[in-house]
Parts: sequence; C-alpha cells; structure tokens
Amino acid sequence: MPEYLTPGVYIEEIGPGPRPIEGVPTSTAAFLGEAERGAIKPRLVTSVAEYQRWFGGPFDTSKYLPDAVSGFFENGGRRVFVCRLVGKQATSARAAFGKFTVRAVGPGSWGRRIWVRIDDSSTHRPDAAGHSVPVGFRIRVAYWSSTPPGFRPFDPFADTARPPRPTFSEVFDDVVTEAQSPDFYERRLLESSLVTLIRAAKASPAARPSNGSAALARLGRDDPAALDDADYKGEIVPGARRDAPQGLAALELDEYREAALIYAPGAADAVAMTVVAHCERLRFRFAVIDSATGTTDASSLDPRTKVADTAFAAFYWPWLVIRDPQSQAPRTVPPGGHVLGVYARVDVERGVFKAPANEVVRGAIALEVDVDTATQDALNSRGVNAIRRFPGRGILVWGARTMASDATWKYVSVRRLFIFLERSIHEGTRWVVFEPNDPRLWARVVDTVRQFLRAQWRAGALLGRTEEEAFFVACNESTMTPDDILNGRLVCEIGIAPVRPAEFVIFRIFQCTAEARR
Repeated sequence: MPEYLTPGVYIEEIGPGPRPIEGVPTSTAAFLGEAERGAIKPRLVTSVAEYQRWFGGPFDTSKYLPDAVSGFFENGGRRVFVCRLVGKQATSARAAFGKFTVRAVGPGSWGRRIWVRIDDSSTHRPDAAGHSVPVGFRIRVAYWSSTPPGFRPFDPFADTARPPRPTFSEVFDDVVTEAQSPDFYERRLLESSLVTLIRAAKASPAARPSNGSAALARLGRDDPAALDDADYKGEIVPGARRDAPQGLAALELDEYREAALIYAPGAADAVAMTVVAHCERLRFRFAVIDSATGTTDASSLDPRTKVADTAFAAFYWPWLVIRDPQSQAPRTVPPGGHVLGVYARVDVERGVFKAPANEVVRGAIALEVDVDTATQDALNSRGVNAIRRFPGRGILVWGARTMASDATWKYVSVRRLFIFLERSIHEGTRWVVFEPNDPRLWARVVDTVRQFLRAQWRAGALLGRTEEEAFFVACNESTMTPDDILNGRLVCEIGIAPVRPAEFVIFRIFQCTAEARR
C-alpha cells in the first residue's frame, strides 16, 4: 500500500477492470525441408523475395521447400518460419584470414561456391601523426548458385569481366573489431545471408582479419545420406557434426512460439508421424500432411493407419500441377504449401473458426489426379481432404476434416478454434500466477475470460443466440476443493459451443399447387 506522510494531493492510476486477453496469431507457419543454401536456424520470412535472399531459389526438382513457400505466399500467407535441414555429417565451408575465419552461415557444399575478399575500408581518418588510415576493413562476398562443369570460383571483384558472373554478392564496408561500435563485425554480419566471421580464441581484441582474397574451400560437405525423421527432429546427437538444433527441436525454442502451422513438403510417412507427434505434444500447433506423389488409387489412401489417428493434423490429396518459375513448364508439387496459404487467407479474411475449404487454390493449373464425387464419397470418412477441379470455378480445396476418427474433433476449424482459444487464454492469464487465491481473484479471472469469449462470440466463432448458450465460465468453490486451494491450485472451468461447418447442404424441394398456397 502507498504511504501518505505529507499533506497534499496524490495521483494514483488504477486498472479499468479485467485485463484484456489478446488473440494469438493463428496463420504463422513453419516449413521444414532442404534449401539451396542458408543457416539451419529458423528464420521468419514474409515474401518469396525474402526467402530467396536468405535461402536461394529452386535447386532440385525433388526438393519442394521453395515451391511450398511460393505457394504459401501466393495463396495469402504472410509469415513463415523457414527451417533449413541438413544431414548429421554436413559441414560448413570456411577460409582463414589471419586470426579470423570466414565461415559459410550454414553447412553444405554450397559454401564452396563462395568467394570472399577482405580489404581496407574505403573510409579513412587521420591518426596521431596526421597520416590517413582506414577506419576498419571491408568484406566483399560473391556466390554462384549454379556453375558449369569444372568451374572453380575466382575473384570476381578483381576480374570484373570474367564469366560466369556471381549470382549474388554482398558488401560490408567500414567494419571494425571494437565490440562497442555499431559497426562491430558481429552486428554487421547478422545481415549476411552467406558468411559469418569468427575470431580465434587467442587473438587479441585489437586484431583484425588480414587482407586477402580466397574461396571457402575447406570442408563444406553435404551428408551423403538422405534426410530421415531424426534430421527433422533436429536434436543434437553424439558424433554428429551439427552443433545446433534444427527443425522441430529448434521450433520448440521460445522465440518461435508464434508458429501455429507445421508443414514438411513431400515428407515420408515416418517424418509425417514425427511432425504430428510434435504438434500433439506442444498442443498449440496444427500440421498439414501430403499424400505420396504418384498416388492415383484413392482406395490406397488411409492416413489414420499409415500416419496417425489425430485431431492435430489434416491430410490432403492429390498433388498440384504448377508452372515452373524458371522454365514455365508444368511441374507437379505437393499441395500443403498452397493449402496453408489458404488457411492463412481464411484466417485473415474471416477467422480461424471458418473452415479452410471451398476456396480457390491460386497458382495451380491442374491436378495430378482429377477427383470426382464418387471418388470423394469414400475419402471423407477416412480423413482425406480432396482438392478438386470444378468447371467454371477452378481448383478448390474441397475438404475440411482432420485425421481424427473421433467425431468431436473431425473438423479442422473446430480443432484450430480450440487451439486459438486455449493458447490465447494461456498467454493472457499469466498475470494470475502467485496472486492471492481468493474470491476477488476468481472474479477477476472470470471477468477476463468472459470478456475475451464474448468478443469471439460476437465475431461468429461460437454458436448461440445469447452468451449463455455460447459459453460459460466458472471459477469458485464449485470448481475447487479445499485441497486445491491449500495446494495453490486455481481451477477455472470453461464451456464453449463452437460453430461447425455446413459440410452437407440439403435443400428439400417439393411441388405445391396454387390451391395449396391459398
């Protein structure tokens, strides 16, 4: 309590009432897969151009991460964490410059196509003797995304006419080694998508990289083994050259908590099971799973048996045909990236309670397999969401079911609505912890939650003509025993009536006569 010792006027600020709960993001995705280049630390990108800057472009027709990112943004997605994956034995290319080492930002043979040149900075200043000296050093980096057979990197900054020219280059001028300076090399090179600079442990604080020009020729190897589910888990294991978590293990770090949708393009069943297990364990994430490529027989689709019987994932079939961004030739890609763009678009335009279906798939020019009504008759009950072409309407997502056999959670929109509500309440009521556990706190908790749910009901997320029909919130002696209170437990019970999609629309039409109308 404040103390009042001197006569006078005192101003105090008080809260206006219950603390508001802010709705958490629902459309931020995380994509896991192999990229042309880049770091393995997840990075948030907000456009295809930003993805290309940090991770490169298409590089292998069997690697679908670039296509998934492009389809996501084309269909309305806005934010995606890109998680580049590498094998356990992949190493980063590097080269020594005196007491410093320049290293590629991520493992893989791509780093051997980098050329680095270090010179004096272009800005000079007078020293104590009046001589003009550089304020620091300049780093120039060049990268070739594709090279002809037998190509060896060369210094493109010295030989400015020699082909082939680098695909991408970076320049960092007036870089210094003083940690207090805004031009400190660790700060400046955070903006590099190609290299990082590492000081030797025994180097003096005043040391700077020696001038020179070289390719990152040491190490820089890919793991010859294909990625497996352990690589998607991304945990650091003994004997592995990878020294940082990647994939799902990295996404568990607190800085990536906003990721609500998880997707691994074209992943095998074992990887899909790993992704689903991750979502189930964290509870606040939802996965999209692709069918296997080349699946033409609808009777072979059984995701509940082959992957998991879960309410935290949805399964989509068939694959999409798009225009290759480089050659413009037709190309078949998994549907998940485009579908998650539809999720994001619906979330923004309508809300997470609206089923992400009966929506156009932008960028798709055809389907790997055309699905008719007779084929889809057997798919809905198995938890397979079809993507269909309708004359005059285009290619649409024509399913909104999870992979759960439990009818309570069979709709994607219902599961994602509960994820949204649960996480929002979880994040918005952290202030309650360690407050005095008495009826005044219980009333504040009820008011806080009720205010949030009232806003969701008014937006159309809950079913009911009145608040009482749509939801209830209870936090009192009826929800807590004396033992709960003695052991520091506050128990609040919340009941919610979610809206469900009109999946089967039935119009009953009959004939009537003029006399019958009178």
